[in-house]
Amino acid sequence: MSLSKIKAPLALAALSLVMLTGCGKSSSQTSKKQEFSWSTSAEISTIDMSKASDTVSFDQLRNTMEGLYRTGKNGKLMPGLATSSTVSKDGKTYTFTLRKSRWSDGSKVTAKDFVYSWRRTVNPKTASEYAYLFEGIKNATAITAGKKPLSSLGVKAVGDYKLVVTLDRRIPYFKSLMAFALFFPQSEKAVKKYGSKYGTASKYMLYNGPFVQKGWTGSNLSWKMVKNKYYWDKKNVKIQQIDWSVQKTPSTAYNLYQSNKLDALSLDSSQTKQLSKKAGFQLINNGGTAYLQYNLQNDENLANVNIRRAISMAIDRSGLCSTLGGNNQPAKTFTSKGVMYVGNSEYTSGIAKSSEAYNKYRKSEAKKLFEKGLAELGKSSITVSIMADDTDSGKKTVEALQSELTQTLGKIKVETTTVPFKTRMARREEGKFDIMVSTWIADFNDAISFLDLLTSNNSRNYGKWSNSEYDKLIAASKTTSSSSDRVKDLQQAEAILLKDEGITPIYYISTAYLIRPEIKNVYNDNLGGWQFKYASVK
Repeated sequence: MSLSKIKAPLALAALSLVMLTGCGKSSSQTSKKQEFSWSTSAEISTIDMSKASDTVSFDQLRNTMEGLYRTGKNGKLMPGLATSSTVSKDGKTYTFTLRKSRWSDGSKVTAKDFVYSWRRTVNPKTASEYAYLFEGIKNATAITAGKKPLSSLGVKAVGDYKLVVTLDRRIPYFKSLMAFALFFPQSEKAVKKYGSKYGTASKYMLYNGPFVQKGWTGSNLSWKMVKNKYYWDKKNVKIQQIDWSVQKTPSTAYNLYQSNKLDALSLDSSQTKQLSKKAGFQLINNGGTAYLQYNLQNDENLANVNIRRAISMAIDRSGLCSTLGGNNQPAKTFTSKGVMYVGNSEYTSGIAKSSEAYNKYRKSEAKKLFEKGLAELGKSSITVSIMADDTDSGKKTVEALQSELTQTLGKIKVETTTVPFKTRMARREEGKFDIMVSTWIADFNDAISFLDLLTSNNSRNYGKWSNSEYDKLIAASKTTSSSSDRVKDLQQAEAILLKDEGITPIYYISTAYLIRPEIKNVYNDNLGGWQFKYASVK
């Protein structure tokens, strides 16, 4: 997800990642109360799961809603509404038995709520950016293309508590998908009652997860989560209230922490060094990558592969990671370390060295490629604009890029702009950018969550990079029943992406946090998401 995640899939994270700051009552003030404060570095865009696309929105959904499974520590699956499941011998039919549960208005959650939710998301009228994840479920692709009716989608309810899903082909990561909020149920009654307002504010929603959201109006910067009295597993939910707020400046957050007005914060580079020995210090692998997305459709300069390669090779990734702090690591691949296959020597060794070469810091080679690109364009110099979120890390990143590209490449003018998260999201979708600092966090624990984004017809391929061989390899990875063949397909696809510099990976996202020691059992699933179901204040 976009971070946005940086999903989001954003969602993200680094530049737009969820930051652990907040205002309200601190745990030190409420040791006898099960309450604490939390925050995010960006505004909520929506809590409509069919339209959500970023980590801020999905953090809300994963704690206020629930699907067949939940994502636990280290991305492992945990029970959700599914009490059991079976799969046919050909791997194409899944049958889930659901537990009895209720919506936040007391009405029953049934298998029909899953059927309605999935049909709503793949409906072309909904225009979900994430509809592509349903590919492989029977008729989903044809439905999103407007070629088949919603009723033909391969999902049906058998009574109230049995859900049957039929696939066009085996999906190796199918169960992992089911823990992603896109596949959670939705109340048809609520969607019809609230109409166009559905998901645009706390009150225009029904919830079935551990918490219910309160007080978000659609544009304000603070809200709450309160324990859901109708949640099926409420006896294991200790926290009564979480106070949320948007905080974009780490220094302000730390001042609030010191004055006992918030319970956790993400740390910038100087704070990471100063507070690494302090109780509550944590380093979190977010399962995400920060990268440059190029607008190849609207900018002829960036459509030149040598210009893109030169930009990549002019970036000192190690220096940037040091500037940003945390435990970020220079990225050699688009798929983040820690996500299935990446970090596995079998996978990384299969990516050609020639592909990795353009993602290393080599100033003299960058200069040569830049001159070659200018000659191909018939220009003596070019101007590019780089956009990022208006967070502390976003500002530091564009400043570093501006300095490095100007000094190394010479005949380039680099303009920078930082905007609120919602504004960046809108400009991204409208194609109003040259280069965008983006982040992506895996929506589920598989490399395809990254690589699928850059296929030619993916709605999230905002830069419009396209390669037919890449598309074929990604398609093949989704259909083969051989895990070794699948790894090879993914390796070869990523090698093509990196060699052509379809995007430029910058760093793997890992963030340093300071969380009060009194807060227990809050965990990150290593896919960018925070889980509060089992949290408590001691």
